[in-house]
Amino acid sequence: MFGLLFFILFTPGVSEFLCTSSDLEMSYTFCDSPAYTFMFNLTPCSTVNKSTWKAALTWIPRSDITFLKVVFKVWYNGAKALHWKEVLCRGADDEYSVCGKLKGETIASTFDIKGARIKFPKGNYNVILQGFSDDSENNSVICLNFTMIVKQDAF
Repeated sequence: MFGLLFFILFTPGVSEFLCTSSDLEMSYTFCDSPAYTFMFNLTPCSTVNKSTWKAALTWIPRSDITFLKVVFKVWYNGAKALHWKEVLCRGADDEYSVCGKLKGETIASTFDIKGARIKFPKGNYNVILQGFSDDSENNSVICLNFTMIVKQDAF
């Protein structure tokens, strides 16, 4: 399907082609070695004329999710463009559905990604998404490396 990005991540270290359209290409690899089940849908496969992407996530974590810190790093044409950290789960009064899930339990969620309002300049993007079960960032629960090639300026 042209506008649908669907991928299942099972094999670490293997680059998989995910999505292609007239303005966007995406692929991924794991950035850690243990394989795990992770599925993600994103519509549309485009950066042009869309205010919101629709996303669906299915993930079976390798450990309990009582604490979850995410680190999001973006490089644009080889230069660091963004480094963002956020604690999503603290173990009490957590607002995200992933919080409190147990090792091996299936997490299934749908959500909007409002970042699609960003006008991505043409170029190569490398996005690292890491999740840690501790604040010191020593215990990784997920690590994904996405490559995004924007083929035309959206302005």
